[in-house]
Amino acid sequence: MKLSFSTNAYTRFSIFEAVRRIANAGYEGVEILADAPHLFPPAFSDSDADRLAALLDETGLKPASINANTAAGYYGREFWEPLFEPSLANPVETERRWRMDYTRRCIQLAGRFDCSSVSITSGRMVPGITPEASMELLKESLRDLLPTAESHAVRLGIEYEPGLLIENCRDLAALLDELDSPFLGANLDLGHSRVLGEDPETVLQTLGGRVFHVHLEDIAGGRHYHLIPGEGDMDFDRLFRLLKLHGYDGFVTMELYTYPQCPDEAARKALERLKPVLGRHAAPNRV
Repeated sequence: MKLSFSTNAYTRFSIFEAVRRIANAGYEGVEILADAPHLFPPAFSDSDADRLAALLDETGLKPASINANTAAGYYGREFWEPLFEPSLANPVETERRWRMDYTRRCIQLAGRFDCSSVSITSGRMVPGITPEASMELLKESLRDLLPTAESHAVRLGIEYEPGLLIENCRDLAALLDELDSPFLGANLDLGHSRVLGEDPETVLQTLGGRVFHVHLEDIAGGRHYHLIPGEGDMDFDRLFRLLKLHGYDGFVTMELYTYPQCPDEAARKALERLKPVLGRHAAPNRV
């Protein structure tokens, strides 16, 4: 396992400055936000992609994932709700198609950066359509996207979250079982799992080798607010032990978008507090 940091904490900086700062903090990897003001596909040129690829080479940072969850850039404004619409389950066909085209471009860029996974979400349940009908639209969208993912050798990791159409481990496992593709799995946020009251061992047993990428943050009192490790009540030693036990050996990304006012401090503190924990559980055991 290796630690990375998401650029979504650095929304007051360009993607290029964010990558440099994350490298300077000492991380091995970086998760790239596929949204404004970072890698928002409609505004991210080929020359921008070349510049970012060169910067990744220069800093030695490995791209842990491309985070294609949000779409603030779609609305031309800063980072607040609605974050996830238009989604892959949006009932308006033109808006759903926009998200599909956006996701295809994220897959292509992941291939360009030798990044093995793209994180996506289901979006929220919205008025005017039943959850069951929304789920059918989501499945249709995913079936349409999977050939692109396979052709670029990029895996799509669905991130579940309280309040979304795919809200918990049970929902996600059922979807993965039905679609049954090696290119579709989980972007597992263990903080979200904590908020939902899920047992992490059960989650990892259920999802197994379908966990492509892990998000991590601290959580206090079951409230969905991302905190720097050590400022909530998450048991990180147990979480890393379980990840090791279940054979996860990819990136664990600190997702601390709640600290845009002090991202350098958040990145530094998170690394200082988690690096010793990771050191105790670095080598994976296969089960």
